[in-house]
Amino acid sequence: MSCKRVAGAWLVLVLCELLVACGGGGSGMGSSASPASTQVSAIRGTLSGLKAGTSVTLLDNGGDSLKVSTDGSFAFSTPLDDGASYAVTVGSQPAGQICSVGNGSGTVSSGHAITVTVACITGPSYAIVTNQGSNDVSVYSINVGTSALMPVPGSPFAAGANPISVSVNSTGTLAFVANYNSNNVSIYSINAASGALTQVPGSPFAAGANPASVTVNQASTLAFVANYQSSNVSVYSINSSTGAMTQVPGSPFPVGANPYAVTVNPAGTLAFVANAGDNDVSVYSINPSTGALTQIPGSPFPAGASPSSVAVNPAGTLAFVTDYASGDVSVYSINANTGALTQVPGSPFAAGANPVSVTVNPAGTLAFVANYQSSNVSVYGINSSTGTLSQVPGSPFTTGTGPQSVTVNPEGTLAFVANLGSNNVSVYSVNAITGELTQVAGSPFAAGLNATSVMVLQP
Repeated sequence: MSCKRVAGAWLVLVLCELLVACGGGGSGMGSSASPASTQVSAIRGTLSGLKAGTSVTLLDNGGDSLKVSTDGSFAFSTPLDDGASYAVTVGSQPAGQICSVGNGSGTVSSGHAITVTVACITGPSYAIVTNQGSNDVSVYSINVGTSALMPVPGSPFAAGANPISVSVNSTGTLAFVANYNSNNVSIYSINAASGALTQVPGSPFAAGANPASVTVNQASTLAFVANYQSSNVSVYSINSSTGAMTQVPGSPFPVGANPYAVTVNPAGTLAFVANAGDNDVSVYSINPSTGALTQIPGSPFPAGASPSSVAVNPAGTLAFVTDYASGDVSVYSINANTGALTQVPGSPFAAGANPVSVTVNPAGTLAFVANYQSSNVSVYGINSSTGTLSQVPGSPFTTGTGPQSVTVNPEGTLAFVANLGSNNVSVYSVNAITGELTQVAGSPFAAGLNATSVMVLQP
């Protein structure tokens, strides 16, 4: 082989290597191989209608969880490849609202912007009323425009003997009813769309003698029942999947004589019991692991005659107790460290005849008291510094006969009163500035026999 031929071969080899390095061959100098898949921006969207102070959790393809707390633009953190599928869904709804997704699924296409829309609306609101004389529970939808009550399909729903108290969990999915004469508690799942009640498996659950009051902690993990005749409080853990109850170790726990009401502070650390037979209030710390109750130092604390109801303000700094026989309301400051009660200056404050129930609005600015014998409701402004009460203009406000219970809706715009003597429910709009009550059109609304307790919820 000549040197000239060797040099030529070497030159061809070098040129071939250069062409390969530059992506040559096949389609000419400078052409490239097929590109790798291209990632595009994360899926984006806009949120509207979300209530202040709430949040909605969104998912893309069942993951990439995104919590959104304000209206406006949002974006998922994980980019998707060109040609990949996306599916945006609601992982958890905001309290009291229902959010729906628009343009929520499809295929990613390079160069085409994807904008998902999420719109939130306020869900239906319901009022639940126990009817002691007819042994059932009435459920009403609340008209958004007029606030009128309309019985839901299937209402009333069967309960135990003499249902006297109702409470709902914080998410509005379960209702708890204390049946005074059958010594048990009925638990119902609440259909968010219709308001219909269905007893959970195992319901009713055994309580003590004559359960007079039931309440649920904010975390919806524990239920508390005041047993009037056996003078104790039953504490139950709540199964998060089924709603079934199981008494915690050590339950029931002894309290004062004839406990007529029990409530829990918003933090879920303290339980308060109004002992009608001893004219005092017992306060217990709640074990965060077991739910067991331990009476705090200094408990019980003196109240008026026959305390019948107890409420705690949203800040957890004040406790309000209706003194049924002495016709007044005792107000206490709650020691943040110990839970001990100290009556505020001027306490007790005059109420109507036989005040039987007290509640505080969500803003913590107003207290509402149902006066059984005088058939009216007293409304008080709460001094934010001292806790003292001052009746608002026009108070007390006329109700039906023998009001037994009063509550306020989550927005604080409506007050509801269960009238035991007239078998109905009075509904009032609450003046946001003065606290004055005005009955809505059509009020009062018919209930079952001897309406005793009322709660309002937004599932």
